[in-house]
Amino acid sequence: MTAIVFDLDGTLVDSLDDITAAFRRSFHVIGAEPPPPDAVRLLIGKPLREMYAPWAPADVLDDLVAEYRRDYSQRCADRTRPFPGIVPLLSELRASGHALAVATTKTSWMARTVVERLGIADALDHVQGTDDFPHKPAPDVIHHALKGVGRPGAWMVGDAPSDVAAGRAAGLRTCAVTWGVGEEGHLRAAEPDALVTTVEDLRALLLG
Repeated sequence: MTAIVFDLDGTLVDSLDDITAAFRRSFHVIGAEPPPPDAVRLLIGKPLREMYAPWAPADVLDDLVAEYRRDYSQRCADRTRPFPGIVPLLSELRASGHALAVATTKTSWMARTVVERLGIADALDHVQGTDDFPHKPAPDVIHHALKGVGRPGAWMVGDAPSDVAAGRAAGLRTCAVTWGVGEEGHLRAAEPDALVTTVEDLRALLLG
């Protein structure tokens, strides 16, 4: 059987509130007002330094990233939960023989912390973060994820155009989901192989 690769934030788990809160809280280390929540939402999915770059000078980016990681590692499961229907879907996919991997822009350590805190680590075969190699839309994190499960990939599932681009570059079929932070119009413009609006639609696609 093949492997199915998932993005984490906005695809498997609803982490918007915790990411936004930690990002905004971190600005206290430079004595600056944080950007509004809606502005932060548009940046989620990018590497942290890229998220901070529009709002702070380059010489304090490392301080902001360090504070975010310290804060978020402690509070990453305050309000974050798997999207409804995701845990049963993972169980069904596993039962059908698929290997399940995560490929995220988070570091591997942070991604594993999140899934462990949420109690879904055992539902996944491998959790791969972006550790010292190019981030999506480059395919590197997907290649590492597939190496981690030792199987060829079938689908890359994510909520951002960068997920679609990375999956395509890795040679996988791609599915965009609309319940994350990505706008549907942008997702359609990325030309995924499939676009789904509900977890039940995703189930039908992957298990049909």
